[in-house]
Amino acid sequence: MKLSDWEAPGPYRIVFSTRLGGVSEGPFASLNLGLLTEDEPGRVLENRRLLCEAAGADGATAAMARQVHGAAVLEAEPRGILAPALHPECDGLWTDRPGRALAVVTADCFPIALWRAEGVPGLAVLHAGWKGLLAGIVEAGVRALGAGRLAAVVGPGIGACCYEVGEEVATPYRVRFGAEVVRGRALDLRACTELALRAAGCGRVEHVNRCTACEPELFFSHRRDGGRTGRQGVIAYVA
Repeated sequence: MKLSDWEAPGPYRIVFSTRLGGVSEGPFASLNLGLLTEDEPGRVLENRRLLCEAAGADGATAAMARQVHGAAVLEAEPRGILAPALHPECDGLWTDRPGRALAVVTADCFPIALWRAEGVPGLAVLHAGWKGLLAGIVEAGVRALGAGRLAAVVGPGIGACCYEVGEEVATPYRVRFGAEVVRGRALDLRACTELALRAAGCGRVEHVNRCTACEPELFFSHRRDGGRTGRQGVIAYVA
């Protein structure tokens, strides 16, 4: 299994997955974490179990979002992610409970882990696509963790090299983030994500700077694969 184990300071474990190391086949090979795909559910749940095992996370009490490309961030409930469950509709989760793992999945959108750099340990995971970023998912994640110094890491997502958009997307992004984030038809969503984090008060922002569309051997990509693809993601917890 190939993972990016982010070394956050303090009592945090943050792990970004790739598509490698699971049991799924075909376009979902092999570590597909998304149940809302055409993959076999039993294989997806086994992939989640394998990821939890590798990350040292308790999958039976972990929390996952049913993502809707919005801006809601909810406190995590221990519903578990190793069996089919009715997860809350939101695009972010937060917790200050030690051992309660949080997960979101992506296939071009950006997975973000956000944590308190001082005071009572707490963290959030966010799913940031173009709709959610404009809707305020980053600001909602910062509000959920409250006042104090915050830090963030932005995981693999689609790069400006591969992300062309129409004017219906480009125009609000120019208005919100400045003309430089759109070059021709290419939108730099990673740069916008960092700008949003810093504007919301996050003092430290780092990146796993990989483009999901450029690396088919490592990542699923909704755009590259025409929608029939799996999901990677982030799993994080207060140790």
